[in-house]
Amino acid sequence: MERIIGIDLGTTNSCVAILEGNTPVVIPNKGGYKTTPSMVAITETGKRLVGYLAKRQVMTNPKATISAAKRLIGREYASKAVQISMNTKSYDVVEGPYHEARVKLQDRIYSIPEISSMILQEMKQIAEEYLGEPVHKAVVTVPAYFNDTQRQATKEAGRIAGLEVVRMINEPTAAALAFGYGKDLNMKIAVYDLGGGTFDFSVLELSGGVFEVLATSGDTFLGGEDFDDRIIFQWLVLEFAKEHMVDLRQDKMALQRLRDAAEKAKCELSSARTAEINLPFIISKAGGETLHLQKILTRAKLEELTVDLVDRTIDICAKTLAESKVQVDEVILVGGMTRMPLVQEKVKQLFKKTPRKDVHPDEVVALGAAIQGHALLSPKQDILLLDVTPMSLGIMIAGAKFSVIIPKNTNIPTISKPQVFTTVRDHQTSVRIIVLQGEDEDATKNDLLGEFSLDRLRPAPKGEVEVEVTFQINADGIVSVSAKNLETQQAQAITVTSKGTLTEEEIQRMANENQDHLLEMRAQEKREMLRLKNQRLLLEIDKILPQVKLIVKNLSFGMDTIDKAETVIEQARKSLDHSDDQQLETIHLALSRTLEMFNNVMKKINS
Repeated sequence: MERIIGIDLGTTNSCVAILEGNTPVVIPNKGGYKTTPSMVAITETGKRLVGYLAKRQVMTNPKATISAAKRLIGREYASKAVQISMNTKSYDVVEGPYHEARVKLQDRIYSIPEISSMILQEMKQIAEEYLGEPVHKAVVTVPAYFNDTQRQATKEAGRIAGLEVVRMINEPTAAALAFGYGKDLNMKIAVYDLGGGTFDFSVLELSGGVFEVLATSGDTFLGGEDFDDRIIFQWLVLEFAKEHMVDLRQDKMALQRLRDAAEKAKCELSSARTAEINLPFIISKAGGETLHLQKILTRAKLEELTVDLVDRTIDICAKTLAESKVQVDEVILVGGMTRMPLVQEKVKQLFKKTPRKDVHPDEVVALGAAIQGHALLSPKQDILLLDVTPMSLGIMIAGAKFSVIIPKNTNIPTISKPQVFTTVRDHQTSVRIIVLQGEDEDATKNDLLGEFSLDRLRPAPKGEVEVEVTFQINADGIVSVSAKNLETQQAQAITVTSKGTLTEEEIQRMANENQDHLLEMRAQEKREMLRLKNQRLLLEIDKILPQVKLIVKNLSFGMDTIDKAETVIEQARKSLDHSDDQQLETIHLALSRTLEMFNNVMKKINS
């Protein structure tokens, strides 16, 4: 039976879910946790670590451990968001061949889709181990306010991970699906989604099995990471500099310890009034003096540091509500940051009602993605999802103006009404179609998605030759544009491929490397299992060996057999950590025979 898993590819943590019967369930990882840190590390030996393995070693390997890759995906290196990240992270962000952001871990440069693919591959593996069968397809969630470039980069990450991303759905929409699934609801709901790196706000109408998005908005660079940065850079670093005249930002390991402590304190303050930050030996001065950091962070101080960030989210909500003119019946809180009391209070003040608390903020998005995946396999499912495009789409026209062809909050998939434009210069023989996404009338202030040319126009006075432009958006939010010369019916059409995306050759190379890594990892797991089996055998042998030696000694014969057995045991112990699979199998056979012989001796004596 074909399965489609649902993956919430988060900034801080990721989560994978599946439908069991008609019940959506989150799949736990090997450690039993239902979420996995969205972290990737490369060790000095080149070994790749993902999830908790990466998080456990980040303190000693900060420069080669990347977190919050989602905040960089699909962004140009020169963008404001990337420049901010470069100043606050311990790892190095570099410029890629298409002017996009990439990261340097150890001595190698990785694209952001490549990093994201490693996390997706981890989610895929968690699902496969749970289901006991290969998984090839997934529904992956993205922030509602992701632009076309970010969506394409996410889809590329899926391909590199060996997954066919059959659908990408917006995170608040997925949360609404999970909230309304299996219930006969008729209401309008607001989803306030404040996660680790992004903020989304969507208003939906639920009517039976129909989930219609009425309006959506957000900020793709506003989330828990910014709250952590306020604690670190506007309080801890400043206070330490005042006291010791030392800038902790210059030490990568110290900076990572600050980040870890700030995140823990922030989470603790969701239920407590105070949180202690205690970091002994945080840094050493030039003269060898070791300095310590010890502070008490109060909830009031945290709110003072971050209230403007919360207010930014509330302003986005208020503006979207005003534009949509919708009266909301219920409010759902999604994302780890919604546990913050200040967030809950501000949301309550805006909507004049207490937000619902019967959805799990960390799991609900993955559950919604799993429901959508199941619906795609079951056409008879009573679920109809009507999503929208979060930003307006259009082209640049004369005077660098932005001409909107598909307005924001238009239901998708959709095809625009054809719009006709004319040449702007005498004897113009080609037009350049510059595709943009955004809300500013000044085209240069919107996001450039791509461009193409329509050539071989008839030379004529300006305004005489007409070109028809049509936009199309599929269910994933990916944009296609066509332009047609109305005189000759000559047409040119493209699926917009932003300049920051990878080439087909790069995607295939990275996918092959991921597959090689997976095979190597499985071989290592097999080797580790053999080692563990042999270690267990050695423990059992060690328990009964003294008794067997005593029995044989009293019998006054068979000591040469015991000597041989001890030689086998000693050789096994020495070679346990330095053997290949075949040698480990040989060791396992020898130890099994030795244990069997010892057990037989014990049985004969006892009988």
